[in-house]
Amino acid sequence: MAHGAPGEVVSPSPSSGADARPTRRWWDIEAPALRWVALANLAGAVFVFVFLNQLSQPFDDAPGALSDSLLLAVFGAYMVGAIAVGFGAAHRVIGRALSWVDEQRQPDAGEVQAALSLPLHLALQSLALWVLGALLFGGITALGGSAPREVLRIAVGTVIGGVSTCSLTYLLVDRALRPLFALALAGTPLARPTTLGIRVRLVFSWATGSGIPLVVIALSPLGRPDPTATHVTALVSLAAIGLVSGGLMIAVAARSVADRLKLLRRALRRVQLGDTAVSVEVDEGGEVGQLQAGFNSMVAGLRERQQLRDLFGRHVGDEVARQALERGVGLGGEQRQVSVLFVDLIGSTALAATRPASEVVATLNALFGAVVRAAGEEGGWVNKFEGDGALCVFGAPEDQPDHAARSLRAARALRAEVADLRGAHPDLDVGIGVSSGVAVAGNVGAEERYEYTVVGDPVNEAARLTEAAKIRPGRLVVSRAAVAASGEEARWWEPGAVVELRGRAAPTETYEPLDATTAPVVPTEQR
Repeated sequence: MAHGAPGEVVSPSPSSGADARPTRRWWDIEAPALRWVALANLAGAVFVFVFLNQLSQPFDDAPGALSDSLLLAVFGAYMVGAIAVGFGAAHRVIGRALSWVDEQRQPDAGEVQAALSLPLHLALQSLALWVLGALLFGGITALGGSAPREVLRIAVGTVIGGVSTCSLTYLLVDRALRPLFALALAGTPLARPTTLGIRVRLVFSWATGSGIPLVVIALSPLGRPDPTATHVTALVSLAAIGLVSGGLMIAVAARSVADRLKLLRRALRRVQLGDTAVSVEVDEGGEVGQLQAGFNSMVAGLRERQQLRDLFGRHVGDEVARQALERGVGLGGEQRQVSVLFVDLIGSTALAATRPASEVVATLNALFGAVVRAAGEEGGWVNKFEGDGALCVFGAPEDQPDHAARSLRAARALRAEVADLRGAHPDLDVGIGVSSGVAVAGNVGAEERYEYTVVGDPVNEAARLTEAAKIRPGRLVVSRAAVAASGEEARWWEPGAVVELRGRAAPTETYEPLDATTAPVVPTEQR
């Protein structure tokens, strides 16, 4: 973990040495937290001192009662001991919760929860020590012969001091450890609240700043030897009115904020699940209203981006769209081992001349739908539709070690589906060719307009094999290289004719599927 300013927690660094980790944890995490714990307890001690010596008057009429100086000495000694014990306990709690910081790793879900719970743990720890102190001081004053009301005054005052210290500790430590919380939550999805919500925090803050002082005022008659009924009634009534009215007001205010944030949280959850049609009502003119309006603007942007991505994916393929979004785009390419499947409609010229345009389009759409399904089921990518043909690629843009087997399975599936489609489209007949080898895959064109494609011998050979397939009974011819690289898939193929393909110097060995069915040979002029 790199060294940071006091109170700042920064991301772990692999180059940091192990020897300095405890120092950095102390300086960055434990020191600020313990400093605020100490300050909160000091504030609580001052509060108790003022309550016991100013807001109320000590009893001195009980025979044998302990002197104030002795009680103060006991109180001071206990505070010193409690702080020492509290510091040790806090050190252990922080150490257990932040072991992942020392080990320079990402925390798991339990460790994230432990880190987020540190303010509450330290606050409850302080409260426990104060309650123990209340029992101790009350017992000492009772054993020392003090009046029962004096014992009650000391015990209640100490407990109130503990409650105020607990509240103040939570608020201060929670603020001091925000950089730590950010580090713990970095890269961790927060599916549900794991600490006190905003409603509880607001009520907590009001109780610390206003509720406890009002309670002190209501209890101040405990410190007077002979309080009058009128005096007691007036103080208790005023304090009760302040507590009830203030509590109701802060509860309403907290709910007005918390309810709106709850709706925002639900809307965010829907967006996380993929629903970008969601929006929230902007019903507030302050900061929360700005947050609501910002959420709606953000979702509108996401919705537009999703629509553009969907449109982009339909034009170039999901794989290419994903790669462009993740890695960026630019002209150039790389050599890849790929398999290419080419399919072309037989008799397209005659079909266009003798059939209505709507029927021609329906036939092409049926063919291309079958091509997309067959290639997609094997993880292939339909590079382009070329009039009455289509080019599918396996092994790019995503690397696929078994691209040859995928392409051959897709070719057999496509041939079977085309046969099924002839019932609705009698004129649908295609030739299919598959080739494997090294090709260049990348963006081709100009800076202003380019497309991702594959260029190389496998593309040319697949196109030529498609022409050869049109006169074969099975309508499917593949190269020897594709079958040789297909592994177990090769058992479904048998050697075919050795043909001379246009533009190639040497004869090409071909393979055809074992279950090739007889079909009429298509004359050259109809291909």
